[in-house]
Amino acid sequence: MKTADLARQHRVSEVTIYNWKAKYGGLEVSEARRLRTLEAEDAKLKRLLADAMLDHSALKDLLAKKF
Repeated sequence: MKTADLARQHRVSEVTIYNWKAKYGGLEVSEARRLRTLEAEDAKLKRLLADAMLDHSALKDLLAKKF
């Protein structure tokens, strides 16, 4: 199947197909699923860290103004 046909079938651009092939080309299905799960977990942890850092910064500012 040609790349253009595959892209049209999945409603994505050809560039996206090539990027997916570069990223997932050598992986088995189970490995790709695990990678997707790990990436989602990583994004969640980054959001949690950002929230914690924001809270820390706000508390630091609050304490600095009190004294």
